[in-house]
Amino acid sequence: MKTTVIPFFLMLATLWSCKEEPVAETTEIVTLMEATTSWDGAALPPYPEGDPKITILKITIPPGTELAPHIHPVINSGVLLKGELTVTSEQGKTVSLKAGDALVELVHTVHYGKNEGSVPAEIIVFYAGTEGTPTAILDKE
Repeated sequence: MKTTVIPFFLMLATLWSCKEEPVAETTEIVTLMEATTSWDGAALPPYPEGDPKITILKITIPPGTELAPHIHPVINSGVLLKGELTVTSEQGKTVSLKAGDALVELVHTVHYGKNEGSVPAEIIVFYAGTEGTPTAILDKE
């Protein structure tokens, strides 16, 4: 009987020591975005095959600047830290962002961004790609 009681108490002690600690009271977790579609409602494509590569860029767009039309061959999302930014697709759909807004960007669709505000627009963009695949390709048309 001793051999069954000791393993039982060891199992209880192990389970008790593995219980999850609560998050500290001062810790705040805010989900900025969860999505399976890009901002225009298109389904995100499957992740590409190959060695994964995560890229995080901070992009600063001066006031009055319009970016060249381009595509993203990989899934990406961003959070606008400062300023304003309007993104327009080749189909004419637009999304207007202000500081604090998050979005899932278009994939394989020509689009461009424009800062129509009076201060630089700063955005952090996270790309989930593969080694050797660029984060953006300029549209040659």
